[in-house]
This record gives sequence, structure tokens and C-alpha cells, in this order.
Amino acid sequence: MKWDEAIKELDKRRDKAKLGGGMARIEKQHAGGKMTARERIDMLLDKDTFVEVDGFIESRIDDFELDKRRVAGDGVVTGYGEIDGRLVFVASEDFTVIGGTLGEYHSFKICRIQDMAMEMKAPLICMNDSGGARIEEGISSLSGYSGMFLRHTRASGVIPQIAVILGPCSGGACYAPAICDFIFMVKDISKMFITGPNVVKTVINEEVTAEELGGAEVHAKKSGVSHFSYETEGECLMGVRKLLSYLPANYKEKAPVVKPIREKQSFLFTVNRMLGRTSSLNKILMQEEKGKAQRIREIVPDNSRKAYDVKEVIECIVDTGSFFEVQKEFATNAVIGWGRMEGEVIGFVANQPGSMGGSLDYHASDKIARFIRFCDCFNIPLVTLVDVPAFLPGTQQEHSGIIRHGAKVLYAYSEATVPKITVIMRKAYGGAYIAMNSKEMGADMVFAWPIAEIAVMGAEGAVNIAFKRKIKAAVDPQAMREQCRREYEERFLNPYVAAARGFVNEVIKPEETREKLLKALKALRNKSADAPGKKHGNIPL
Repeated sequence: MKWDEAIKELDKRRDKAKLGGGMARIEKQHAGGKMTARERIDMLLDKDTFVEVDGFIESRIDDFELDKRRVAGDGVVTGYGEIDGRLVFVASEDFTVIGGTLGEYHSFKICRIQDMAMEMKAPLICMNDSGGARIEEGISSLSGYSGMFLRHTRASGVIPQIAVILGPCSGGACYAPAICDFIFMVKDISKMFITGPNVVKTVINEEVTAEELGGAEVHAKKSGVSHFSYETEGECLMGVRKLLSYLPANYKEKAPVVKPIREKQSFLFTVNRMLGRTSSLNKILMQEEKGKAQRIREIVPDNSRKAYDVKEVIECIVDTGSFFEVQKEFATNAVIGWGRMEGEVIGFVANQPGSMGGSLDYHASDKIARFIRFCDCFNIPLVTLVDVPAFLPGTQQEHSGIIRHGAKVLYAYSEATVPKITVIMRKAYGGAYIAMNSKEMGADMVFAWPIAEIAVMGAEGAVNIAFKRKIKAAVDPQAMREQCRREYEERFLNPYVAAARGFVNEVIKPEETREKLLKALKALRNKSADAPGKKHGNIPL
């Protein structure tokens, strides 16, 4: 074949492969409010950085007339590219090709890109839009999933793995995303369930829609399966890019340092540099940070029974606008996410007094524990903000395994070797206080605000137990109860008792929090704490 003919044939094959299942199916994809597999890749990655791998691979199965539906690429686009100039590997399922179903060579392509991501120690992003296992290929499809599960598991803790659900994801297909570190979903488009509505109807006679069974809102608010939920595919893919800006490429690296330059700062710096007065810019920025610090006391009531939004406190501590919350709609009594402090990424765990009083329930425990372990895997320091009255009591919690789930938090903090700093803001009672990275649990530094209440329980409960006889014998029980309460608060319910015994390193003013954290993080930057030699621990799952 001559050069001209060969090049013409190559171009023809490339063009055909790019069309996937053909224009009619592409138009149907668009009509459903969805992008194609290649459009998603183009939006996700930096422009002109994508390099496709195995673009001409085809299924070798001829049964059930699959030979007539054979398409180059076999229903998934795989390759690598860049996000913000950093290498990533991607697999994007193509619903226009046999409904994006997974067959032998479809899974072969994904497995190969998983292997490449591991070898290059770069993040892996899998975009799911599939009808599940390709029934026509039988056991080969199921075996394909097995290979993917194995690779996801081996890559866990080595590279960040992100699953983006952009269509149906059912049956065995659900478990590959479930093993990943983070799951993204889009409202009205994403669906995840083990069995669909028709099977549910047949087996247990329950009428339910796909959205009610496994839509984005269900997994964001109720199940906790997903970590991020968005209104559109475009917003979702930008969310993936944002997430990666907080994460290192692999477990051997540090998260990228990004010091934001606000427009005002940039302008002031330019003007002052021209005038030879760069020091004045620093003064302005210091005043801004001071103003944020002073706001903390306005946000947090000194009455421990009054609620507030802990996210406002976090915003006062981190670099302006840098807090990125994870699972914000699930287990809202706990807040997790990353923020930057002087440009460096820090993981934040906080009780949320505005929801369930900040108590720890079984959902919040799972949420916190998994986040701690991720940060520890990828060398991200942890700051814990404590305002917790208890593990949530009650029959429902006990029957749902609060003991087992709560133990995950204890285990995760104890296991983590990254820098761990705790700030006790107000309430820190009982077992929940211990669980939230207390000193003897391995916290490197523990700070407490002057209004902190560190004790087995609050004053009301303690008085009823410890002073029961004294109150009962008093001439005026009510007056005696009040006297005992004040005595308990003065003797036990303050941070100075804990500080005197070394359980708190320093009592600080709220406005000093950011400064103290920055200095502690700097001191702990080169922390080295090797875990005991063993195969692995047995976290209480």
C-alpha cells in the first residue's frame, strides 16, 4: 500500500472510531443531556494533552451477532493527559457502543490503563456510563470486572482513584467506583444500584424509580456512597479538576502548594513595588488575616448549648476561599474537607454543632474515619476542631452498630502517622472527646480555647450522678444543685485541668488559632513515625 493510501485508510479508521456507535446514538446521548465519552475527556483535561491508548481494539466475540455491532475501541476510550499540567490517566465509557457494556476487551483496556497509572504513579479517573456486564460475552465480562477490582484494590493508597458516574452504573459495575477514593455524581443523570427497579419489583414487589433507588441525591444524602454531587456534567468535571488540585500524584509526594493571588493583592503589590513600598502590602494582608481571626469569637457563642456553623470557623483559619468540603450533604453533624494554610493543603475534621449538636453517629463516624485514612495515605496533615457532646445515644444507634462504627474513628486516628493537631473549641465530653484525636490517642499538639469544657460529661449530667445524695439531703435541693453545678464547672469543666495534666499543650485565644496551627505545622513538617511492622491491621469494619 502506498503512503497516500495508507494515510487515507488511517484517517478513515480514526474518524470512524471517534464516532463510536454512530451519529444517531451520539445525538440520542446529547438529547438525554449527556456528553459523549470523548467530549468528557476533552472538557476534563488540559487542551490538546490527551493521548489515546488502544483506540483500535475490538471485541473478538461473534455470538449473538456481536460481529455486526463491532466498533473500534469496544465501548471505552482510554489514555492519558494532563490536568493543570500534571499527568493523569483516564478511562471513559462510551454508552453509544452497545450501551457502554463491559466485555472482555473493554475491561482489558481499562485494566491496561490502571496498570499504566500504577507504573507512572499518577492519578486514575474512571468515567462510568455503562449498562453493566455484556451479557453476550458471559463469564468473560465477569472476569473483566474481577481484574479491575483487583487493580483498584492494589492501587488504593498508592495513587488517587476517582470515579465519575455519568449515566447508569449497576450490578457488579458499582464496586469498581466503590473501591475508588472518591465518587462524583450528577443530578438526574447518574444512577448507581446493585439491582435496578425492575428486579426490585420482581424480587420484593417494591415499586421504586431509578432516581429514588440510586440517584445522585440518594447517594449524596442518605447512603453516603458518593462524595460530590453536581447539577451538570460540566460542573462535575470541573469539580474533578478542583479535587486534584488538592491531592498529590501519589503516596510518595506532597500535595501541591498553591498560594492564591487575589486581584486586589496583585494590584496593590504592583503599585507598591513601583513606589518602592512593598512592605505596605504585607501590612494590608496582615490586617486582613487579623480581621478574619477576630471573627471567630463572633461566630462561636460562649454558651456551649448554642449552635453555630463550624464551616465559618474553618473559613477564618484557612487561606481565603480555599476550603473544599467533602460529602457536604451526608452526615452533616461532621464536616470534612481540605483547606490551604499559607498555600499548603491541610485536611480538616470538625464537629458541626448546627446539626445534631455535633454528636457522633454511625454515619459521621464512617465519614470521618475514611477521610482520616485517605489523608494519611497521601501525606496530608490533619487538623481536628472539636465541639462534641457525645456519641449519639439511643436504640437506633446501638442497633446500627455505633460501637463498631465509632471504633473506626479511634482506629483511623491511632493509625495515622501524618502531623495531627487538635483544637478543642467548646465541648469535649466522654468517649467522643477521646475519639476526636485526643492527646493520648496520638495527637502531636492539642490546643484548647479558654471556654473549652473537657470532661466525662457536661455539668447537668455529672451533677445528677456525682452529687445525687448531697442534693437529695439538702434543705433546698434546687439551690444545692446549682451550687454543685458551679463547683463542678470550676473544678473540672475547664481546659486548665487538662493542661495541668499534659492532655492539652496550650490554652489559646480563638484569634490565635491560625497562627498557632501554622507554627505547629511548620514544626511538624518533617515528622517521621513509622508504623509497627505487620502485614496490615484489622480495622473494625
